[in-house]
Amino acid sequence: MSGRPVHEPADSPCVRDSPFVLDSPFVLRDYALIADGERGALIDPQGRIGWLCAPAWHSGAVFSALIGGPGHYQVRPADRWNVWGGHYEDGTLIRVSRWVTADGIISCREALAVPADAGRVVLLRRIRAVRGEALVDVQLDVRGDYGRHSMSDPHHENGTWRARTGPLHVRLTGADRARPRPDGGLRTRLRLPEGGTHDLVLEIGAEAPGAAADPGALWDATERWWKSAAPDCADTAAPRDTRMAYAVLNGLTSTTGGMVAAATTSLPERADTGRDYDYRYAWIRDQCYAGIAVAAHGPHPLLDRAVRFVSERILEDGAELRPAYTVDGGPLPPERSLPLIGYPGSTDRTGNRAGRQFQLDVFGEALQLFAAAARHGVLDARGAKAAVVAAEAVADRWTRPEAGLWELENRWWTHSRLCCVVGLRDLSRELRTSASGDWSRLADRILDVTRSRCLHPDGHWRRAADDPGPEAALLLPLARGAVPHADPSLALTRSQVVRRLAQDGYVYRFQHGKEPLGDAEGAFLLCGFTMALAAHAQGLETEAVRWFERTRSACGPAGLFTEEYDIAQRQLRGNLPQGFVHALLLECSARLGAA
Repeated sequence: MSGRPVHEPADSPCVRDSPFVLDSPFVLRDYALIADGERGALIDPQGRIGWLCAPAWHSGAVFSALIGGPGHYQVRPADRWNVWGGHYEDGTLIRVSRWVTADGIISCREALAVPADAGRVVLLRRIRAVRGEALVDVQLDVRGDYGRHSMSDPHHENGTWRARTGPLHVRLTGADRARPRPDGGLRTRLRLPEGGTHDLVLEIGAEAPGAAADPGALWDATERWWKSAAPDCADTAAPRDTRMAYAVLNGLTSTTGGMVAAATTSLPERADTGRDYDYRYAWIRDQCYAGIAVAAHGPHPLLDRAVRFVSERILEDGAELRPAYTVDGGPLPPERSLPLIGYPGSTDRTGNRAGRQFQLDVFGEALQLFAAAARHGVLDARGAKAAVVAAEAVADRWTRPEAGLWELENRWWTHSRLCCVVGLRDLSRELRTSASGDWSRLADRILDVTRSRCLHPDGHWRRAADDPGPEAALLLPLARGAVPHADPSLALTRSQVVRRLAQDGYVYRFQHGKEPLGDAEGAFLLCGFTMALAAHAQGLETEAVRWFERTRSACGPAGLFTEEYDIAQRQLRGNLPQGFVHALLLECSARLGAA
């Protein structure tokens, strides 16, 4: 610590007259994420951590102000007249929040400590008086299980504050003179001289913490971990954003290899439509997208982790593979409502019913993932065994109706079959076994039947055997080689999507009845990047870059993407950050950079 802070008395008027208040949430683009692979926290522009689940992604939230619950942890200037900003340190999820006040500049460096302990959150915050003296308010109110458990028995012990919230233990280091408040939690005020810094370390875990770690050592270890985690991306189309995408995927991926789809639950895709879901689970498809994207750039560690997680799930469940799991490989909990007000326009819920569906395309994506690993020489024996099981599952089940990519009603979806065609062909090329020829022949058979049922007389691909509408998702397997890139069906399908599903440079998934684009849902950012990949596959590099750059612009100041983008209002929609969008940005940037 440099420039020793002065702690304002906890009963001074400026502290006493400012009770805990659950303010309205910010728009999603204004939030930043810090994550360590086991859980993630969202930070708003005024230094409040309004979302954190502990100890794991799918645990109950200890800070849930984002969705209308109690609990938060705030570090902010005492001077409310300020302008906020911030940035990530390159290639990391180490965030530096920054405020310009009437009298100076204050920053707060923030991270979840890594390497992470699966049973304990360690949240680091380093406050700095950049210019002028800094007067900073600190508030902590930990409320376990979405507010069911208050912060009980706060007491000062050996220079730290300890408390409980339900079964969880809480320790705060660096706030010696904080005082408990009658309405819950702790509060203090710090005064730092110009150039001074001060460290706060918050720990929340299932077991009582041991000896307090040195903040400097925690920061050093965290910096080293992130420095070794993100590869150099200078050869990509957008190096800094690509490194950021890799950092996000790293932050969402547990040591088990499971990557959550997003860090949050119940953030609405569209206000008051009931489309509010819990994405704090590992979708097999999203995991494959991330691994394939990483493989497009190199055999980086996230590829191995994706292969390991997907392999284990396939070897355990075979043809009964679920679409999604908890990051430790468990089944998804049933969907249930929470007694909270919710993010504006949403209803709060946990759990997800998608875990009970059959989705054929996940087997095709898994085969593509295993082939990508084999191409880099990193597919181990268990991965190769899982690839055989996945291919057998496709052979057994490809003719059956299923829920498909968008988790809708069971139908004969074109996208699912084309994904399997790509996966089987990739695997037959990369994994030379006695079954390789069978896989190639099965791919041909699936394509022939799908062509007879799902190719429109005009030459473009239908959404499904019984639905002639355009479908942006079809562009991904077509770009990846379901048909030769010179096949007219690729160009015709892409033209259909451009004409009927694109608007202002962004792409929607499909048409919702007769509703105008944008009324039913936002533009789907995954589809914008797949449009870029499809144009690239056709050799239209300038057009590919245009789609890539337009979609890349649909993020907030922190550089995070959600699933959807409201074009008219220029707002992010859905859970934050959406892993598969960052994965497709990475893949696009790698492939366009190589071109």
